[in-house]
Amino acid sequence: MTSTPATPAVVAHGVDDVRVDHIAVRDPAPDEAVVEVTYGGICGSDLHYWRHGAVGQSVLREPMVLGHEIVGVVARAATDGSGPPRGAAVAVHPATHEHTDVRFPPDRPNLSPGVRYLGSAARLPHTHGGFARRVVLLTRMLRALPDGLDLRTAALAEPAGVAWHAIARAGDLTGKRVLVVGCGPIGSLAVAVARRAGATEIVATDLHDTPLGIARAVGATRTLRAGDTNAIAAVDADVVVESSGNHRGLTSAIAGATRGGTVVMVGLLPDGEQPVPIASAITRELHLIGSFRFNDEIDDVIAAMADGSLHVDPIVTHTFGLDRTLDAFAVAADAAISGKVLLDFTEAR
Repeated sequence: MTSTPATPAVVAHGVDDVRVDHIAVRDPAPDEAVVEVTYGGICGSDLHYWRHGAVGQSVLREPMVLGHEIVGVVARAATDGSGPPRGAAVAVHPATHEHTDVRFPPDRPNLSPGVRYLGSAARLPHTHGGFARRVVLLTRMLRALPDGLDLRTAALAEPAGVAWHAIARAGDLTGKRVLVVGCGPIGSLAVAVARRAGATEIVATDLHDTPLGIARAVGATRTLRAGDTNAIAAVDADVVVESSGNHRGLTSAIAGATRGGTVVMVGLLPDGEQPVPIASAITRELHLIGSFRFNDEIDDVIAAMADGSLHVDPIVTHTFGLDRTLDAFAVAADAAISGKVLLDFTEAR
């Protein structure tokens, strides 16, 4: 029997079957806290579980609470004294790590196959996410927010960590020309991070007006339509961030890079072979770099949000109450009209 009452939660049951269920909240271990979630950002992975019942090879085999982009307030502090106190506003790092014998660089734990991520069906039992009014989390996942940092802005901390990691993979951007291919939330966040990192010119591409407008609002100096392949190839960028997650975007990224330039691939392409012009990358000696999730960059993100040097507010375009969860998912799935869509859990019962 739990001492915490049931909580409303966004649960994926299968293809086109996402419901707001009431689920039990387990008692926390000594190194766990109970967090009352304020906002949850809808990610592409949440949309894939909703629309397809899977994200790549991670297939739903049992009902799972969605969500890994969450912020809130500590409702019950950990009894072992670790972590933030009751009443502290927190963001959440959604990864935990388990031992594995598979080799990976020790300073890059994001590459460990032993990672568990909130709201992931990669393993069975699945790792439940944070789209619930109350969640129990290890205190090492919690990041106390500085005074004055609005929770609505802080809701972008997790995806901004992804963008920060991607930009860091490219090296020093001071004085560089940057091309960002795909201006969904991650791409727009990459624009904002690149601007903070000292890029002097940032060109952003997308299919739709709304994301291009967001990209301009957070630091793009010029925008191009994704279909204007000649203009994209003429950008001649020192660094390209590919965040569209499709082979056409990667083709544009390769074409838009200068000779000897760098292409950071943060958009996750589907499994299998992809028709991209690798010969061009070889003959122009491009550096093709993968970027996957992040490590502790969320701490840098939070500090930059708090001191105002990372301008991301325009990326949040919609907020829905939990009673309109399906509307929120539908809007988030329409890249022509939305940036980041948040669920507001404060009125949930």
